[in-house]
Amino acid sequence: MKKFDVAIIGAGAAGLMCAIEAGRRGRRVLLIDHASAPGEKIRISGGGRCNFTNTGAGAGNFLSQNPHFCKSALSRYTAADFIAKVDSHAIAWHEKTLGQLFCDQSAKQIVAMLVDECREAGVDLRLSVTVDAVEKVGHGFQLTTANDRFECDALVIATGGKSIPKMGATDFAYRIAEQFGLKLIETRPALVPLLFTQDLLGETKALSGVSVEAQVQCGGATFREALLFTHRGISGPAILQISSYWREGEEIEIDLAPDIDIFKTLRDARQSRGKLAPHTVLSDSLPKRLAEAITARARVGGKIGEHSDAHLKALADAVHHWRIKPAGSEGYRTAEVTLGGVDTDALSSKTMQAKHTPGLYFIGEAIDVTGWLGGYNFQWAWASGWAAGQVV
Repeated sequence: MKKFDVAIIGAGAAGLMCAIEAGRRGRRVLLIDHASAPGEKIRISGGGRCNFTNTGAGAGNFLSQNPHFCKSALSRYTAADFIAKVDSHAIAWHEKTLGQLFCDQSAKQIVAMLVDECREAGVDLRLSVTVDAVEKVGHGFQLTTANDRFECDALVIATGGKSIPKMGATDFAYRIAEQFGLKLIETRPALVPLLFTQDLLGETKALSGVSVEAQVQCGGATFREALLFTHRGISGPAILQISSYWREGEEIEIDLAPDIDIFKTLRDARQSRGKLAPHTVLSDSLPKRLAEAITARARVGGKIGEHSDAHLKALADAVHHWRIKPAGSEGYRTAEVTLGGVDTDALSSKTMQAKHTPGLYFIGEAIDVTGWLGGYNFQWAWASGWAAGQVV
């Protein structure tokens, strides 16, 4: 049976970061994953270019039952720190929008950077190995796999949440938490497309592929980014963002033209272009198919010159205050992250160690800390992994 100072289960963003930091401190580190390659979610992220951080990352960009928990790690390991790491490996990057940083070339460069640093730090990386059991033994832990047993003084769980099961996501972290008596916050899919009811799909099925800049509100949160109609409902950055705040049965309000006073546009057109159809006027401000769908839903046809202010106001409201009640989300199958997880009350915000189980740590997505879309979740992975790596 081989003995390590630290065993980290999960070779994703947080696990790799923790392994690097612990290895650099001279710790004997085992990094183990059931996948055949490390950092798979890094590899597929950002359309294959990895949105590896956000320059504006702060506690206000995260959801948690305890919104203060993430402050310590995020303040001690910042976006600037990770950017410096990327720069030191001569990986070219660019800012896309809203502080979101992407590789110029490939997300594989980030994976390679982290794996190289693990190797330099002496980390023992073992892939395609599944941990079947974890036991507390004396002052440490014992891990059992199909072919081996390992002992360690400190155990770090970095296996993430339930999102994208085809990538190998499981509830392993939650099972270990429960085994050692840690509470869990209800988990659900986040950063996920939303589905329409059949009735609403009947109105919008012709809109699949249409995209528009929109402002979306729900649960006290507001996001303004692109919205995309799909054959099943709506997606795009604005919808992925608001999905983290939406609960089943709740309504979402959408402004499909946040920069334009549609009522004024319609009234002006009534005076100057009275013979035009309302949807023709509306298509000056919105994609044609969307303009046609909105006027049909508002039942405003004929010529715009024939309509009263009340009719035009109703059409403008259909654009600026579209209220929908989604039927659900696409679930963990396409969710980018998992909301909820290991209750932060059970962990030290400085070290990520379980308060009542010395030597046991949880980092990354497994914890009840969930970031917005745009590189925030990776920054939490780097920061929480770094924090644990300083002490394990």
